[in-house]
Amino acid sequence: MSNLSRFLKKNKIVKENVKFAATKSLVDENGNALEWEFRTITTAQDETIRDECTTEMQVKGKPGLYRPKLDTRKYLAKMVCACCVDPCLDNAELQDSYGVKKPEDLLTAIVDNPGEYQDLILFVQKNNGFDTNVEDKIEEAKN
Repeated sequence: MSNLSRFLKKNKIVKENVKFAATKSLVDENGNALEWEFRTITTAQDETIRDECTTEMQVKGKPGLYRPKLDTRKYLAKMVCACCVDPCLDNAELQDSYGVKKPEDLLTAIVDNPGEYQDLILFVQKNNGFDTNVEDKIEEAKN
């Protein structure tokens, strides 16, 4: 097998969907928290979400000079929604039952406990490879 052939798409490992109980406020008939299903998103999908959540902000005291500013809260909510397979956060009936019209609003209506919401965001980030920071990578490289 040549070196190039190892990089062909057919050799790429496909990451399986994972389950996570996003909130303890929705339970099954046995009182167990309902598990949600999540997928990973691609780099291209992530970049699209980042672009949707980035605005150009003028630099103070520098007319005509702008810098990008990411709305982190919006980005994280959109990323979680893009990864969520079940429940379908685009479902009109589900949105109507909570009185909302956007997946991001439905997400925060269902997971209305701030601690659970933070745990969900961390879970989805980790599942998408955002599980180490730059300092961790530097420390790992030193060892």
